[in-house]
Amino acid sequence: MTAPKRILVAKPGLDGHDRGAKVVARALRDAGFEVIYTGLRQTPAQIAQAAVQEDVDAIGLSSLSGAHRELFPAVVRALRDAGAGDAVVFGGGVIPQEDIPALLAAGVERLFLPGTDTGEIVRFLRERLGVEGAQGASAASNAAASRSPSRR
Repeated sequence: MTAPKRILVAKPGLDGHDRGAKVVARALRDAGFEVIYTGLRQTPAQIAQAAVQEDVDAIGLSSLSGAHRELFPAVVRALRDAGAGDAVVFGGGVIPQEDIPALLAAGVERLFLPGTDTGEIVRFLRERLGVEGAQGASAASNAAASRSPSRR
C-alpha cells in the first residue's frame, strides 16, 4: 500500500475568509489525500516553509481578497527558492477571468472558481499526481456517505 499523497491548503495574505478552503480540505481528505491546513494569514515564505517541512505533493491556495495576482506568484517563487518547485500548485477563490492567464504563466497549474464541484478538484489532483481511486479512505464508505440524506 502506498502512502497517501500530501496536500497543503493555504490562505496567503490577509484574507480572513476560510470556509471555502476548509470545504476543499475536507473533500480532499475524504477522497483519501493527507491534508495539512496552514490556517489564515500566511506569508508566501511561511507557506513554502510548511510545504518543505511537510514534504507535500501539492499546494492549494485560496484567495477571496483580490490579492491573488501578487500572492499566488509570490508563493510559487518562494516554493522554488525553498527547493519545492516541483510541487503542484493550484488555486481557487474569487479570481476574474482576465487574471487567469498571468497566474497560469506564473506557475499556478490550475484555478478553480466559485461554484466548482469539489469532485473536479479531486479528479485534477488524482490525475496530476498519478493517484488511482481513493487512497486511505474506503471508497465504499465515501460513496455511502455521499448518498446519505443527512449530508445534503
